[in-house]
Amino acid sequence: MRVLVLGGYGAVGAGIVERLRAGGDTAWAAGRDPARADRVLDLRAVRDGEDGAYRAALADADVVVNASGAEDPALAVAAADSGTAFVDITASTSCVAALEALKPAVPVLLSVGLAPGLSGMLATALHAAAPGPIDLAVVLGAGERHGAAATEWSYRLLGRRFPDTRGGRPVRNYTRPEAFEIPGLGRRRLYRADFSDQHTLTARLGVPVRSYFGLDSRAATAALAVMTRVPGADRAPRGMHLPGTDRWWVLARGPEGIARWAHGRSQSHATAVLAVLAARAATGLAPGVHHLPDVFSPADVPEGLGVEFR
Repeated sequence: MRVLVLGGYGAVGAGIVERLRAGGDTAWAAGRDPARADRVLDLRAVRDGEDGAYRAALADADVVVNASGAEDPALAVAAADSGTAFVDITASTSCVAALEALKPAVPVLLSVGLAPGLSGMLATALHAAAPGPIDLAVVLGAGERHGAAATEWSYRLLGRRFPDTRGGRPVRNYTRPEAFEIPGLGRRRLYRADFSDQHTLTARLGVPVRSYFGLDSRAATAALAVMTRVPGADRAPRGMHLPGTDRWWVLARGPEGIARWAHGRSQSHATAVLAVLAARAATGLAPGVHHLPDVFSPADVPEGLGVEFR
């Protein structure tokens, strides 16, 4: 395949490019930095309606993978106009909703990552075995140097509210704690967070799905719960490096505590692994918008890639 990777030299994008090339595919890293990009593109120009360079880069690509953090449906629209399949790793509820509203003449594959993505695969498998409401727990390593887009997303949630999938009043991010038993980590208090898949899964499975988030550092998780109530905290400096590891866990818990879970090291690596699987599958899908759990189950993720299921 020929794959254009937007943000192809970032924390996740570089891993996508490396894995694609190792598998014999052609992959071009796209971005603003001419020293690191194979295709020099400024995606802000697409937002401003000046997308000539982007459309030129699409001309010989089979698939676009958006790992840039740019949440702009115009990227998918331009790809569709060029007949190029589109894969996006965003976790933003508003961006996913805007992409879902498109009627593309090419495949568009969303929910590609740990959450959304892996979380939805686990929830779907759990629901098949034990139908009922599902709680999703996402724990990331505070010690991993996450990419700029992932860090920005986490800070942007501070203080913001979103609709509760079980009804009732809107939820402020990083509030309403719930205790989870995380295998290998122990009992942890996690907080509600607006991952997009709790909304798509609620509609798709027909049961309420709630997402909870925390870091492997108890102190760092508690800090989010404090900061979310501080006005302007979403504008805090992004350069802080917190104590912790690079381990991650994603767990789906259903009725009577029945659970399916996955774990590994480095969120960026795992996201790249899933994005490469998605890119290779995208061209074989029917035109329209799809989500990763519609295409893959946990059994479809090859062993030995650093994503372990239990």
